[in-house]
Amino acid sequence: MFGLVDYSFQEVIRSRQSIRQFLSTPVEDEVLREILEDAQYTPSNCNTQPWDVHIVSGAKKEELSRALIPAFEKGTFVSDFTFDMKEYYGRYSERQKEQAKTYYEAVGIAREDHEGRFKTVLRNFEFYGAPHVAFLFMPSFGDNVRVASDIGMYAQSFLLSLAARGISSIPQTVLGMNADAVRQVLGVSDDMKLLFGISFGYPDKEARANSFRIGRDPIESNVTFHG
Repeated sequence: MFGLVDYSFQEVIRSRQSIRQFLSTPVEDEVLREILEDAQYTPSNCNTQPWDVHIVSGAKKEELSRALIPAFEKGTFVSDFTFDMKEYYGRYSERQKEQAKTYYEAVGIAREDHEGRFKTVLRNFEFYGAPHVAFLFMPSFGDNVRVASDIGMYAQSFLLSLAARGISSIPQTVLGMNADAVRQVLGVSDDMKLLFGISFGYPDKEARANSFRIGRDPIESNVTFHG
């Protein structure tokens, strides 16, 4: 279960998927440290290495969950960055809706089952049962676009290093929607802005929530060749 798996890079990147039900088995400390050391080699603008990562497990993770769930139930959101799915348009909106439809169908929740959908969204703040969650904070420079892109590259390095060891994950934008609550529980200063979180651990391979894969458009839909 532990350590590097003999995967090629192509196998790692193409087999990785967002997992929504985890086993309680924790990742061994030495393995987690290796993964974080891999991610530390991520490139960044001017080598600023702006990521400020907090790994939360055990009792502190449960404390954080208890803080986030009531805020979500009340509709209280204090986010450092704006996010509104209503701003998606065209094929971007279609992809988002296809993902949601596939997921809810996989877990057997009908479109009109509003309570079921609410409880499903609530699982985000239980970290889908994952034993660990990483919160990615960043300093604020200018319009933050370059810094956020550095954090995105760090996250990809982290996700792929996890996958290379047979450890699953799910990046969660919604975990950045109550930044003040997260900062308070973790003792993070206000000048560090929360972008998102990543729940991770070993997957529950029998769970319905993990029984589907989201497709990708052909590269022609995103790439233009010039020559």
